[in-house]
Amino acid sequence: MLITELLARNAQIYANQSALVERAPAAQSRKEITWSEFGEQADRVADWLIKKGVKKGDKVVHLMMNCIEWLPAYFGILRTGALAVPLNFRFDASALKRCAQICEAKVFIFAEEFLDRVNAIQAELKSVESFVFLGPEKLRPAYAESYDALLESASGSTPEISLEGSDDAALYFTSGTTGAPKAILLTHANLESSCLVENNHHRQTHEDNFLCIPPLYHTGAKMHWFGNLLVGAKAVILKGVEPKWILEAVSQEKVTIVWLLVPWAIDILFAIQNRDVNPADYELSQWRLMHIGAQPVPPSLIKEWRKVFPNHQYDTNYGLTECTGPGCVHLGIENSHKVGAIGVPGSGYELMIVDVMNNRVADGEIGELAVRGPGVMKEYFKNPEETERVLKDGWLLTGDMARRDEDGFIWLVDRKKDLIITGGENIYPVEIEDFLQAHPDIQDVAVIGMPSLRLGEIAAAIIQARPGRTLTEEAVALFCEALPRYKRPRKIIFGQVPRNPTGKIEKPKLRKMYAQ
Repeated sequence: MLITELLARNAQIYANQSALVERAPAAQSRKEITWSEFGEQADRVADWLIKKGVKKGDKVVHLMMNCIEWLPAYFGILRTGALAVPLNFRFDASALKRCAQICEAKVFIFAEEFLDRVNAIQAELKSVESFVFLGPEKLRPAYAESYDALLESASGSTPEISLEGSDDAALYFTSGTTGAPKAILLTHANLESSCLVENNHHRQTHEDNFLCIPPLYHTGAKMHWFGNLLVGAKAVILKGVEPKWILEAVSQEKVTIVWLLVPWAIDILFAIQNRDVNPADYELSQWRLMHIGAQPVPPSLIKEWRKVFPNHQYDTNYGLTECTGPGCVHLGIENSHKVGAIGVPGSGYELMIVDVMNNRVADGEIGELAVRGPGVMKEYFKNPEETERVLKDGWLLTGDMARRDEDGFIWLVDRKKDLIITGGENIYPVEIEDFLQAHPDIQDVAVIGMPSLRLGEIAAAIIQARPGRTLTEEAVALFCEALPRYKRPRKIIFGQVPRNPTGKIEKPKLRKMYAQ
């Protein structure tokens, strides 16, 4: 069943049962909707969009922080046959504009947190016929309609739009190494496959409850929740990552499954070790599974976790947006003795390690990881050259270097590109390099990843000052405050930036000098 059909089924079978809970501890608020309310809200969004002329194949931008409206709006878009375009809430105004222009968005739905950014670009988005604002009426700009008002005015009947698995469903934007956004085109069959893969891996039942903390614009968190969607199980959206808030949510909402990023797991352990929280103060006996993805997992972390939570099942998940999120490789809850590896082929997937000619390499040899399976994207939207580069006869070249051991487990070795993953977020060094090059006292700069126990990696900037100029770490840090917080270099090193005869930065040399 397509995910829109799964929602309709759940709204009928589990009508009055809780579907979604939103917890905002900082605001001391809690909201809840049933499966029936979830389905009706999605139908009302769809009805309003259709009345506005949205048709199958149109694009609708979806820009919200995690909230209880996020998923109903997403499903409402899908029910029209239009493509949902969830955007990263960290994108600045220029990135939002580029994404909306690339996809030729017809409708732009956004929440109050993005008001200034959308105000700055709305006049330039010529393809957008309607803006929809989620937030207080007193803040609603004149060019936008009210999200709450559209829900009240629209019909709650399911629109009769025929959808097939092969139909386009969503565009998820990522960034290339040059910083230019790439749009990954996923089909309804891709989204459906994530439900099956996730449920096969983690065996959700109707009694499970998934705690969702990471951003819903990612394929990761949402696609893990799809395992619950398949069986009509509840989910809790937690707005905040404080260890106390996580444990309170698990305890009070009777959560059974939690997907964490490495920093959050470390923070929980540190909070327990420092006696800031005491597990005995919470009802945690029903918590059965903790799994991690989005970045390498230190085996020492899981060893310490099991000392505190000896009864937890554990899994590592590897995935890409190009594979509809997590699951193409996973460790498996039965294979925790192999922590450190990313695992074995996910349900329905095939894997191989290939050389530069795309020929398989022998076990133990390093090559590029390639995957094939039901979640592999249709294409990079409007980017046939890049599509052709990474899709080979149904195989997706991941760009990650890996090896396979004698037991068939995959171990990541290095990244083919210079991508840095810090706390689960992708950082592309060239974006930071280009930004720092604008500083009048900087002659040259290179950004590399350095290992971090808590974040997986951090961005380190090697800076070569202009002759006769003096720079300090404090001055560079102040200059970088114009960058989004997660992109700011966490380490500043002053030194020479080596380049080869063709002018390219010799990053392997820098990694050897500073990152090893």
